[in-house]
Amino acid sequence: MFRGYGLDLADIREYVFGDDVRHIDWNVTARMDAPYVREYHEDREITAHFLLDVSPSVDFGTASALKRDLLIDFVAVLARLLTRHGNKVGAVVYGKGVERVIPARSGRVQVLRLVDLLERRPRLESSPATALSELLETALRQIRRRSLVFIISDFFTAPGWERGLTLLSRRHEVLAIRLTDPRERELPEIGMVVMNDAETGEHLWVDTSDRRFRKRFADVVQRREAALAETFRKAGVDALELSTEEDLVRSIVRFAARRKALRRGNARARLAS
Repeated sequence: MFRGYGLDLADIREYVFGDDVRHIDWNVTARMDAPYVREYHEDREITAHFLLDVSPSVDFGTASALKRDLLIDFVAVLARLLTRHGNKVGAVVYGKGVERVIPARSGRVQVLRLVDLLERRPRLESSPATALSELLETALRQIRRRSLVFIISDFFTAPGWERGLTLLSRRHEVLAIRLTDPRERELPEIGMVVMNDAETGEHLWVDTSDRRFRKRFADVVQRREAALAETFRKAGVDALELSTEEDLVRSIVRFAARRKALRRGNARARLAS
């Protein structure tokens, strides 16, 4: 799924004097009528950092789990996968602001430390509006060595974080892990309900049977989806969506397959050009 452990194919290029003849790709050579070799990344240590948004809005879920549950499960799975191969993992935790920076270390104990911290952390009843810019700026200051960076958030945030994302992606391999719930995209028609702003604690009565209200809600959702997609595209950041109504492992496997297919497509495009 991620570059860096095992023997990983990096590219295919034309043969030059001194290349190891064992790496000649004879199928490509036959098609191109010139010798081509496969380049590989040898085993190397990865340092991964989890940028964790645990602001009040992640304590929401109407399906089989809360978004916070998805965050914890994802960290547990990926941290254990990485440390099993000798890699290091660290984290930056954001709630009302940046609360803690956990230096990267390897080993099973580090994984247990991260998961225990997240599971024991009390739920925030309210907080200032989330500002992911603060989380990203902290990461830019703290993470010196090129790393694999996971930004795990629902991305309900004050504006101004886009520049930090772009700067971070220039220095590191960045993946955005977006936590979602189906009710954040579509309101059921169930009459008058109280909606609660998880960030501020403010309550508001809304009439979900009002078609005009549901239309305005859908329009806002559509604009937000388009804006997020454009932000990720401009920053060159790939995004994985984790929904409270979908199995975590299935989501990760689908994402890994898509990234693998994309890399293969890019390699074919380079060969054809």
